[in-house]
Formats: sequence, C-alpha cells, structure tokens
Amino acid sequence: MRQFLITVLGVIVGLGICFFLFFILLFGMAAAVGSSSKPTVATDTVLSLDLRAGIRDHSAGDSIFGPTPLSVVDIVQTLNAAKSDSKIKGLLIRANGYGMAPASAEEIRLAIKDFQTSGKFVVAHSQGFEGTAFMAYHAVSAADEIWQQDTTGFAVSGIRSETPFYGGVAEKYDAKVQMEQFYEYKNAANVYKEKGFTEAHRESTTSMLTSLYNTAISQIAVDRELGEEKVRSLFKASPHSAESALEAGLIDKLGHFVDAQDYVKEKTGNEKAKFKSLQAYSESVTKSGATIAFIGGQGPVVMGNSSDGSSPFNQNVSMGGDTISKAFEAAAKDDKVKAIVFRVSTPGGSATASDQILNSVNRAQEAGKPVIISMGQYAASGGYYVSANADKIVALPSTITGSIGVLGGKIALRDTYAKIGYNVEAIDIGGEYVGAYSSDEPFTQAQQAAYRSQMEDIYNDFTSKVAEGRDIPLDRVREIAKGRVWTGEQAKTRGLVDELGGLRKAIEVAKAAAEIDEDKNVKLKIFPRPKTTQQQLEELFGQSVQAQNDLATLREIVDMPEVQSLLELRARLEDNQELRAEIPEIK
Repeated sequence: MRQFLITVLGVIVGLGICFFLFFILLFGMAAAVGSSSKPTVATDTVLSLDLRAGIRDHSAGDSIFGPTPLSVVDIVQTLNAAKSDSKIKGLLIRANGYGMAPASAEEIRLAIKDFQTSGKFVVAHSQGFEGTAFMAYHAVSAADEIWQQDTTGFAVSGIRSETPFYGGVAEKYDAKVQMEQFYEYKNAANVYKEKGFTEAHRESTTSMLTSLYNTAISQIAVDRELGEEKVRSLFKASPHSAESALEAGLIDKLGHFVDAQDYVKEKTGNEKAKFKSLQAYSESVTKSGATIAFIGGQGPVVMGNSSDGSSPFNQNVSMGGDTISKAFEAAAKDDKVKAIVFRVSTPGGSATASDQILNSVNRAQEAGKPVIISMGQYAASGGYYVSANADKIVALPSTITGSIGVLGGKIALRDTYAKIGYNVEAIDIGGEYVGAYSSDEPFTQAQQAAYRSQMEDIYNDFTSKVAEGRDIPLDRVREIAKGRVWTGEQAKTRGLVDELGGLRKAIEVAKAAAEIDEDKNVKLKIFPRPKTTQQQLEELFGQSVQAQNDLATLREIVDMPEVQSLLELRARLEDNQELRAEIPEIK
C-alpha cells in the first residue's frame, strides 16, 4: 500500500508539472503570435501612463508571464517617438501619490517636457499626493495641468532618508564586526559597525539630500511658475488640503479621474477619442536610422550573469559581469553599431566583476566604438568604476554617483555562538591567512593587516583608473574620493561627470561622438538580446530549486527582531561587495 501511494503521488506531481509546462509554452506561443504584428493607432489617440506601480530604470523585454511594466528608459523613448506622431494628441498621467527614486522622477519630467515641444498637451491626475517626499510630485510638475481628487491631501514637504545601523545588534550578541574602509566617507562600513551617524557620514548624507532637494525645488518652481522661496514655504507648511493646494497654485483642478478623462477628450476636440496605454503604444513604435547600441546594467554588480527579476522565484535584479561583458563584445563586433550608450543604474558591488566590465568597455573603445555613459538612479562605487574610462559621462542632476572607495570585512560570531552552546573547531593546513575568511574566528593581527593591504591596493587602483579616465590629477581624485557620494550636480562641478541630462542627452552625445548628423534619426539596438522563451523556462525551473532552499532557510528564522537584524547584517556581507556605496532609503 505504501508503495502504491508513493506511485500515485508521483503520477499526480508529474501531471501537475506537465500541465504547468503546457500552459507556460502555450502562453509563450500566444505571446509570440501576438507580437508578430504591430498594433494600430487610431486617429485622435491620447496616451495614458500609470506611475502608481513600482518602476525600474530599464527593462529586459517581455517574460513568459507577459509584458514587463514600462521602465524609465521605455517612457523616455516612447514619448520621444510619440511627439512626432500626428495621431497622438496628448498624454494623461496617473500620478504616483508617494514616491520614486529622485533621478527617475527627474528623467520622467524631462521626457514630459520633450513630448510637449511638439505642442501636445499633458494632463496629470493624482488621487492625492499623500507621501511627504517631493519625487512623485516632481515627476509630473511639468504637466500642463495637474488634477487632484478632492477630499485627498497634499503632504509633499521635502525629503528624508533612513539608514539602519547594526552596531548595537552586534554588540548585544557579542558579534565582532571587523571592517576596513577607504576612507571615512565610505559609509556602507558604518552601517555594520556603528550605532549611529559618524560626523563624516552625517555630513555627506546631509549634503546629498540638500542637493537633491534644491534641484527639485528649482525645477518645480519653473514648472509651476512660482518662485523658489514660495515653493519652499508651501512645502514647509504641508500638509495642505486639496482645496488649499489648488488655491496656492500647486495643482490646477479638482476632480476624479473620470472627470479628467472626460476633460482630456474635450481637449482633443473629438468626444470619441481613444486612450492607449504607453506600453501598448510602444509596441507600435518603429525606429530607423543609424544604429546605436544600448547596454543596460542595473542592480548590484555581481560575478556571473545578470538577473532581470522576471522569474517569480527570483525577483532580484543584478548586473552580471559575464552578461555585460558579452554584450559589449557583441556590440563591438556589430558593424552597424556606430556608438554604445551604457546605461548604468547600480550602487556597485563586486570589485572583480566591476573590473571585468571596465575591461569590456576598454575593448569596445579599442574596436572603434565610442562609449557614452548614461547614469540612471545611481552609478556609485562599482557603478562609477565601470564608467570611469568612457568617452563621456552623462548624469542627471539627481543621480547619486561617485563613492570612489572600497570596503570589506567580516563579522566573527564565535562569542555569539558561545551564548547558545554552539562551537566551531578548525584545523588549518598552510599559511596563517588560510583562516582569514572564517565567519567564526576574528582576524588575527597579521590577517587584518594583510586584508587591509588588499583593500588599499583596490582603492589605489580605483583612484588611478579614475585619474586616467577622467584626466584629473591623482591628488585631486583622492581629495574628492574617500568613498564620498555626490549628486550628479555636485559631480559635474568636480569633473566626475561631463554633461547633465538623461538618456536623450546621452544619445545626443553618442551621435556627436560617432559623427552622426544631429538631425538624423537613430535606432537603439539592445544588447544583450532579450531572452528567448526557452531560456526563460530553463531559468524558471532552475530557480524553483533555489526557491525551495530559500524557503528552508526562512523556516530557521525566529521571530525575535534582534535575531532577524543579526541575520540581515550577515546577509549584507555575504557577497563581499567591496565596491558598494551606501544608498540610504529616501522617503
């Protein structure tokens, strides 16, 4: 009987997997058939854009579970194409009520302004700007009219960041945190070993947030035709009711979203005007002209392949050294490619993978392809490392960049284990350094000195590459390095960035570098090519095994907040990401 039940269970599981595969493949074939023909666009069409969901910097194509949401890059490119389409009359935006990355908000604003140059209208509707951060409002401040649902609030008041510190957790559980940082502004190290801000950490974070705030205030004041001091005073006086926000000029009209839809139809002069999502419209866009390669890297820099987050078992996004290097190699060999735009949106990560990517940039340049960096939300630490040798660097004023520095270390848990009677015994054969990476034993004095020397070599190499790539004296680089993060605005004044602007500016710079007439159209060719259905399926079932392992690990986590904090602290160090910037959560 026992064997019979096992057999029946096996058959049921097998059938379940077969049905799952069948539906996945059926969906993939349907998507392929659906994408074989371009959708049509009706006369008097209004594009719609919903910013309320989370938004990534750039996407990697459709997944087997359907189209991925529009990214910042998609929005920029699609609106740029739509501005010359006579069938498109305007744009209706559903505003995010809470927030997004400052640079993403700024680039969406630039895309709106670019779209408006054709004379087309932009109307934004919000069901309340309830979040206190300015980014959601900043993203749509350039709209011709901003609507807000009455009975909702306008709470926009500024910017706030929250940084977790685990020093107290480590102290409470006798965990020995041993970190090396180059230098005092490499604030990611402080997260592990301090209980609060150091003077340098507080200084750099305050400076960064102030720069972001001032940039937003300046641009919002221009968009809303209000003085900067007026905007500041209104933000300081938040929260406002929808009625008082209207009276102050922060918004233009009150009403529900359906009212805004009716109003937009009236603006087209055709009561039968159609709405079409920006995502659906993007599928109809075709581009011709000289070819510029687009290589995208977002998320932590890691060794191996990139992860695009499309799998339900692995929604992490990462920038893999192997994937990016292969993309550069393919673009460099493509005779049609005249230049490469490398979109970087990462807080950094592995020094080894960052160096691998930088080498691929150099090889593409040697093959005669100009490389232009377009910095997204952030391009810090390893993100700046991979950018340093590019022909030109373009960043948004709100991009977080720099953090030219290195950190590394470990948490020794010997005394923590002793509290619960757990013991680890080791036998070493070889040199003293063989036990340096033990998560149990602290560094010996000799091990720590040797480890610090390794970190110092990476720092010296990093600053030398920046000095050479940016043509800045080494002494000056080391003065503005020390692990300090800068906004794009601050970085430009220090020679770390060449131009301020978003993706469209980077494409302009790439055209100039490739000697393409500025009035000529170009098409972006994405490298690496989007994954096929088969490749996604292979990854999906590979990740399902990993998901089971992850679930087993999660069951081991107890509910005590202190223990969870300690586990999180260890997890942050597992990847040994030496070239990583501390990017505080901004609210």
